[in-house]
Amino acid sequence: MASIPRTVFQHIRRIQIATNRLAEDLMVGAYHSAFKGKGMEFEEVREYTQGDDVRNIDWNVTARTNHPHIKNFREERELTVMLVVDISASSQFGTTKQLKSELIAELSALLAFTAIKNNDNVGLLLFSDIVEEYIPPKKGIQHILRVIRDLLVFEPKHRHSNLKVALDYLGNVQKKSCVCFLISDFLFPIQKKELAITSKHHDLISIHILDPAEESFPKIGLVNIRDLETGKMTFVDTSYLPTQQFHESKVSKKKNTVKQMMEKLGAGYILIKTDQSYVQPLRRFFRLRRIRH
Repeated sequence: MASIPRTVFQHIRRIQIATNRLAEDLMVGAYHSAFKGKGMEFEEVREYTQGDDVRNIDWNVTARTNHPHIKNFREERELTVMLVVDISASSQFGTTKQLKSELIAELSALLAFTAIKNNDNVGLLLFSDIVEEYIPPKKGIQHILRVIRDLLVFEPKHRHSNLKVALDYLGNVQKKSCVCFLISDFLFPIQKKELAITSKHHDLISIHILDPAEESFPKIGLVNIRDLETGKMTFVDTSYLPTQQFHESKVSKKKNTVKQMMEKLGAGYILIKTDQSYVQPLRRFFRLRRIRH
């Protein structure tokens, strides 16, 4: 790993220890049952035993031996997991114990460690309104540590966000089907066409990151608010009821729009808030997905 400040290295180690333990204790079984392999491949022929599926009987071997034999298959397990992460300026917002970007780094680390424990490949695509960085899918602990490092310290060149750019790039570099975790606060315009194309070719799961202050304005009177992506300053009376209602309605509408869009496309949707544990929403999603499958 390239030379990095000691404080950043310590942060990476803390995330590695915490998320690696979570992946081992809580996530691996749920993840494995939620994400099936690419198919089934032939493994061996063995003698039939009571309870075996008769549809798998190998009639040629059975005829030669005068004893029923079945074909055994095993799941072709290895998957590719792509973490497509929005690192535009709005990810630097946070009113709880951590910024959205810090939560995203921990969450991504948990998904990455869980994936490699299932022998899956993990790649990373960081985007703003350009593709800021692309790390091709690989395995191994050093690879995952690089992914975590870049999630923590990579400094984007641009402040705005553009989902179309990210999904178009993913379509160009990832020709084979993958599990795509799209992690963002979804403050950009929703790109229905690109999302539809991505969900058709890949297993798309959107993880919506939300800070509680984005849902409900803190009532602190007249404040000067700066848009992190545009830099524009605006005076807002946060105690004014119509202002609160307008803001809360706008956020609620965007949240519902993203959720309904994903459901319509057959893609996954997980809402995670910065003041809550991200483990339970993930496990709940994996459990429901396993039941549906």
